[in-house]
Amino acid sequence: MAQSLQLSQKMALSQVLAPQLQQSLALLQAPTLELKALVEQELQQNPVLEEAISADLDHEDKTIRGETDRDAADPTEPPADVTFDPAQEKPTNEPVDDFQAEFEKLARIDQEWRDNYSASSSPLRSSEEDEEKRQYMFDSLVANTSLQETLLEQVRMTELNDAERQVAEMIIGNIDDRGYLRATVDELVFSTNIEKDLIERVLKTIQSFHPPGVAARDLRECLMLQLERAEKTETLEYKIIDKQMDALGKRKLPDIARGLGVGIDQVQEAVARIALLEPHPGRDFIPDNQQYVVPEIFISKNGEGYSINTNNDQVPHLRISNHYKDLMAQAESSPEVREWIRDKIRAGKFLIKSLHQRQETILNIAREIVKRQSEFMEKGVSCLKPMTMVQVAEVVGVHETTVSRAVSGKYMQTPQGVYEMKYFFTSGLKTASGTGMSNTSVKEMINEMISKEDSSRPLSDEEIVRQLTEKGIVIARRTVAKYRSELNILPSHLRKVY
Repeated sequence: MAQSLQLSQKMALSQVLAPQLQQSLALLQAPTLELKALVEQELQQNPVLEEAISADLDHEDKTIRGETDRDAADPTEPPADVTFDPAQEKPTNEPVDDFQAEFEKLARIDQEWRDNYSASSSPLRSSEEDEEKRQYMFDSLVANTSLQETLLEQVRMTELNDAERQVAEMIIGNIDDRGYLRATVDELVFSTNIEKDLIERVLKTIQSFHPPGVAARDLRECLMLQLERAEKTETLEYKIIDKQMDALGKRKLPDIARGLGVGIDQVQEAVARIALLEPHPGRDFIPDNQQYVVPEIFISKNGEGYSINTNNDQVPHLRISNHYKDLMAQAESSPEVREWIRDKIRAGKFLIKSLHQRQETILNIAREIVKRQSEFMEKGVSCLKPMTMVQVAEVVGVHETTVSRAVSGKYMQTPQGVYEMKYFFTSGLKTASGTGMSNTSVKEMINEMISKEDSSRPLSDEEIVRQLTEKGIVIARRTVAKYRSELNILPSHLRKVY
């Protein structure tokens, strides 16, 4: 049967997100810094939008409050006339004077937004001096020299010939950020066809570079290189690493003592000195990936309650440019020009409304979080209560996926420090009284128990279960083991100090 290509058409129904809805979801999910980038992109694409600076906002807010009765309105409610209904628009062939009502409507929207901005903005508004200090700090940050660059600089200071330097560069290229050689000598010989003796000789030279222990192929070699650099090859710790590395990894100190014919106390002291060595020689050269976050919500103690404010200082304030309003009102403007401006104004108004709804949604979610986690705000992590996004969504009146998008990448500045909003949504365990306790609080309790344990008699998982049961927390042993693993805490037999 012959094969052929043909075109065909078919009709089907499918659900798709409208572009405006996609834009609203993107604004809701974007953190503050990313939101600023999205708004700046819209400012470039839509010429009828403009950003107002803080000084203009303060001046205009005072003027508006003096001329209108906006004080009686609830500033947290979105303006009722923000929506833009194309069906109510006048056709473009009507007289130009009919646009006056629409311009007055735009002015009222602008005033409503300014009132809301002034009423809900954070009390911690940055001054020009603070902004200059912050910018100076960012400008002062410099990139650190990488481990590979440091090693290559040391190669240039050696007396290696050209061929050896090429081998050195090849070896350094195979050293990871921790300072370990990722390939074996045999693998390097196979991939480069270079003599094994030459590679081993150059590798020995690189292992004499700073930092001590660099270019090692495993932990044992790394620690031995550091002791050799310190001329401690005759010490007990060198013998332990050389001959009893497996037992050391499992902390079998009695086995090490019997194998080397020394006392347990001597082994314990040697192990303590080994712990001072650096297992990752390249640690100091790893780039500082510390992230700087800008809180979306500021929570402060206010008498018996808490004051909750959004960080409107970092959210650009947009408005419709008066220049395009005037251009639209000019009689000589063609219907095509007015229709183009009308579309841009419609898009700009929807963006302003989306920004306002974003702030209101995040603020309402933050209020519910503070309401449910008031004990956390007062006492800390140990009082964190279990809370799900479904519970908050029901109170706020949105879908749980909206809550998930709203808290994604957002941070809150609380009396206990800065926390990601997702941190407050945790599952829980039942207590003997029937109430719930957050698993984060249980982890904190386990961590505190282990930090206070007797190192010679560390707590087993069964003992931790017993102590938690005495406090009214019902938990299984495997759950304790899971939480301990998440806290990066070793089992009891590996924590024991003889």
